[in-house]
Amino acid sequence: MKDKFLLTTEEKLRLLTAKDGFTTDDLDGKLPSITASDGPCGLRIESESFPKGEPSLCYPAPQVIANSWDRATARNIGEALAADCIDKGVDMILAPGVNIKRTPLCGRNFEYFSEDPYLAGTLAAAYVAGVQSQGVGASLKHFCANNREWDRCFQSSELDERTLMEIYAKPFEIVVKESAPWTIMCAYNPVNGVYASENAYILKDVLREKLGFDGVIISDWGAVHDRSRALNATLDIEFPFHPASLENLKEGISGGKIREEQVNESVGRILSLLDKKQQAQKARGKTPKALTVAERREAALNGAREGVVLLKNEGVLPLKDGGRVAILGSLSENPSVAGGGSARVIPSQSPRALRETLQELLPASTISYCGGYVYASSILPIALPWVSGQREAAELAYFSDTAIVVVGTNQLMETECYDRSSLRLSPELEGFVLAVAEENENTVVVLEAGSAVDMTPWIDKVKAVIYTGFAGECMNEALAEILTGKVCPSGKLSETFPLCLEDTPTKGERGNGFAERYAEGIFVGYRWYDEQEKTVLFPFGHGLSYTRFEYADLEIEPRGKDGLDVTFSLENSGVCKGKETVQLYVRQRHSPVVRPQKELKGFEKIALEKGEKRRVTFRLGREAFAVWSTVHKGWHIFGGEFEILVGASSRDIRLTARVTLGGDD
Repeated sequence: MKDKFLLTTEEKLRLLTAKDGFTTDDLDGKLPSITASDGPCGLRIESESFPKGEPSLCYPAPQVIANSWDRATARNIGEALAADCIDKGVDMILAPGVNIKRTPLCGRNFEYFSEDPYLAGTLAAAYVAGVQSQGVGASLKHFCANNREWDRCFQSSELDERTLMEIYAKPFEIVVKESAPWTIMCAYNPVNGVYASENAYILKDVLREKLGFDGVIISDWGAVHDRSRALNATLDIEFPFHPASLENLKEGISGGKIREEQVNESVGRILSLLDKKQQAQKARGKTPKALTVAERREAALNGAREGVVLLKNEGVLPLKDGGRVAILGSLSENPSVAGGGSARVIPSQSPRALRETLQELLPASTISYCGGYVYASSILPIALPWVSGQREAAELAYFSDTAIVVVGTNQLMETECYDRSSLRLSPELEGFVLAVAEENENTVVVLEAGSAVDMTPWIDKVKAVIYTGFAGECMNEALAEILTGKVCPSGKLSETFPLCLEDTPTKGERGNGFAERYAEGIFVGYRWYDEQEKTVLFPFGHGLSYTRFEYADLEIEPRGKDGLDVTFSLENSGVCKGKETVQLYVRQRHSPVVRPQKELKGFEKIALEKGEKRRVTFRLGREAFAVWSTVHKGWHIFGGEFEILVGASSRDIRLTARVTLGGDD
């Protein structure tokens, strides 16, 4: 690679700005360039022929990957997406996002993994490892504290250092340490009054020094306000190209606002990135061949299987062959495979209708269909359903053994730049569900949505609820397998479903237009609901199965100064093979600093045959017991008594034990 000291000053400054919308500057052919493309639900490439994006295989959104709680699933989807990138000549995918789901209203929640930083970071690290194993770069985003879309470019996220490090920066730290992403993308919003793109504390002090990231920092598209200040904050490349930015850099050099050393440092990181691309291209011929299209589609299908969550089941599922089944709702024919905005994907294949996939698995059953409603085409963010066939749907339900109602949101309602206005489904859809449930006691609701939904108006009127999320173009194939029991459901919620918006940490409030204070601090997600002792609709980590799992024989063995081995038995005592995600939480009793009631510190998805029993071990290091201490200027263990909590969800704890650990004092 060309040495940075052999480049002219103008050439160096050109490298700090993009060549166009998605490509770095190649200095008129003197250097290779990096071509980036949107993700993470599938590859989105805009062109003259496809101004809204070329058709691409649509994978389960990160929210669904997170609901799988499965590292292998995350890695496999990353590998598949990388193969799509190679086919299209894309060097780097602008994904994944690990922003915390602070509010369930955020329009991009489907792009993010979880309300919990450990779960988000761990699965994102597997996803990034999968992408980069194929010689394609990942761009981790959006750093940081970008937790809603409303007024995202101007409203400041106001938070303290401990909250920043334990909650909002933590998933980035995990991915940096485990998978070393090629680049990290800064957020649009100010953080504590300073735009993230030019915030030296956020980018230099936190991301580079505290988190240890030594790669390239890129801007979100149009996020830079002052290019010279951004460079001094260690932001390396601005996207997209803007001629004013180059002039700003030149003026910064001539006026002494930019040090030559800072320019050279950024250029050095960019040259190292270009070298990674070249090395990756050379290595492709020596590594196993990229996944075939069929293998990628299987990865998408399996991701949906693993991430669909059975929330409620009063004995109506799985469906038995030979009955009369009514499929009700137009989303069953045209499912919400992904959200909108830069994550919008035009599926490579039209998703199959649920009635078709279900009929194949239930050949002796009579499958009937009524659309019941359609979503009206409208300007963002309004997409109200127009109910035209409610009476017909209710009548069909009356003459059926089981009624499956498919409702939810779509890409017009959950998208970039907008937040949802309510946790509730529209009154039209709620009425549709209630009308069907009134006529059929065996009503099953399938919910397609990018985040939590308030189900209180109808949850007690139906026998079962399945949450698909935005599960990609293979969604209905996976859904049919789960409805019929061909696949035992194993997904679990990666976010809490509250009873109502007023119970959430933000209560739906969006700041004052200038700043939003993160007054709840570290109490986000289940941490908040535990601290406030609030009843929830479905807790973090919740998900049902068609089989049963028994937990027993918890043992704790010290390992080193601060480590523990936590071992217990897990048995499938039910009627079929299945998978259970076991979760480990830690609680410090009588802590000298404020701490949550419990914090997720380990998880594992375990497949067991009927009657199979296995010993499961978690290895906990010191980081499982540490907090961020502003006094000690780093992670610190305050010694004392800790509880080890093992269970099936954050509120379904099956095994507990207490240990005493010495502190760092």
